[in-house]
Amino acid sequence: MPEYKQFPLADTAEGLTEAEIIDWKVKPGDEVAVNQIVVEIETAKAAVELPIPWAGVVTELLVEPGQTVEVGTPILTMDVDPHGEAGPSVNGSAPAEAAKAEQADEEEMKPLVGYGSKAAAAKRRPRKRQAEAAGPAPQAAPQPPAAPADPVRAVQVVKPREEADNGVHGNGTVDVSYVPLAKPPVRKLAKELGVDLRALTGSAEGGVITREDVRRAAAGETAPEPTAATAPSALPGSYDPATRERRVPIRGVRKATAQAMVSSAYTAPHVTEFITIDVTPMMELRDKLRRTPEFADVKLTPLAFAAKAVCLAAKRTPDVNAVWDENAGEIVYKDYVHLGIAAATPRGLIVPKVRDADAKSLAELARAIGELTATARDGKTPPEDMRNGTFTITNVGVFGVDTGTPIINPGESAILALGAIKDMPWVVDGELAVRKVMQLSLSFDHRVIDGQQGSQFLADVGALLADPAVAITY
Repeated sequence: MPEYKQFPLADTAEGLTEAEIIDWKVKPGDEVAVNQIVVEIETAKAAVELPIPWAGVVTELLVEPGQTVEVGTPILTMDVDPHGEAGPSVNGSAPAEAAKAEQADEEEMKPLVGYGSKAAAAKRRPRKRQAEAAGPAPQAAPQPPAAPADPVRAVQVVKPREEADNGVHGNGTVDVSYVPLAKPPVRKLAKELGVDLRALTGSAEGGVITREDVRRAAAGETAPEPTAATAPSALPGSYDPATRERRVPIRGVRKATAQAMVSSAYTAPHVTEFITIDVTPMMELRDKLRRTPEFADVKLTPLAFAAKAVCLAAKRTPDVNAVWDENAGEIVYKDYVHLGIAAATPRGLIVPKVRDADAKSLAELARAIGELTATARDGKTPPEDMRNGTFTITNVGVFGVDTGTPIINPGESAILALGAIKDMPWVVDGELAVRKVMQLSLSFDHRVIDGQQGSQFLADVGALLADPAVAITY
């Protein structure tokens, strides 16, 4: 007999309160195994793939891609006993048994990553069997839920926008794997008028189906050709041709970044210092190391040299690797460097960490930075790689920018910005020469770091990049 369970959005062990459903990896009717990935979500920090804690058959997807839901909200329903091997279903059991089964549901969830106490305490959609537990036991087991009347809710497979069409094949059949772009009120109207959204082509920005599109289809009218102002676009958000404005909701990584930066700017008293250095020796050393076997398969960049310099300089000035603990009334000095590398990604700015960067060689740092940035750009950075940083480097030089005044990441006390390396006139041994020159800027929390310590640290980093041989003196 069928036994139905609902899969809630979990707290992925990072204080998650809500997340956006990006993509379903399954559809109704699919048979899944324990710990199989069923959905990809976007949290405030990164994209995360969630596994299912049971085996069974997916019966319904409760949330559409693009929707943001709170932790604990049911997002999927499945039959965990599709072959009738487990006896009576939970919904058809006695009240006491139903309560035990409900508790068992929660216990089953705990072994998986991301199923902690917060998820259990979060708001949840009331379950039918909870209400039944308070009344008399039902006389007969319930039948499986009927297929949803809305044909769109029955299928949740999303095609990439560049591959999606209107779901209608040349032979006139409708592709059931296609999910049309339409807001809930439009879907409701289509249901009321008996219009299949999969057979429509949206006239709004990005191919979104409007109320007018549905009404025209219901009246048998042909949709007008999209104009230049309303033609589908790959840009996110909604476009208003009348005002020529595009509005994008603030959520995900962008929302988290904004909150963190505002909190840091108004909490930690920022001071920023600058230095300009000749890095010609560093660039010459890089060219030399690239020809050695140890660095044959390593992408050795100025960022890797800067990371090594920061780790060495932090040993002489430990204040830059400390943090102000307001609640405890203490300054906490870290005996390790978890080095954050600011990475620009399609979802926004994130800062993955190189764990124990101070214990790594130059080659190991270069490999770690390359792996972190590649994973970040793919949107696959796990939450644990973005927590507990002690110092951050941001490389604005890759955009051709000379320098900037970076904002300190919350939980840290300093951040270093690397500027672009440019050919510039420089005085060498009393003579003018063309050299490789770059600017560095250091922002630090003046509660923890005095001007002396900040200046000493920045000067040390500059000296190490200007002449890497100085490293042997540390």
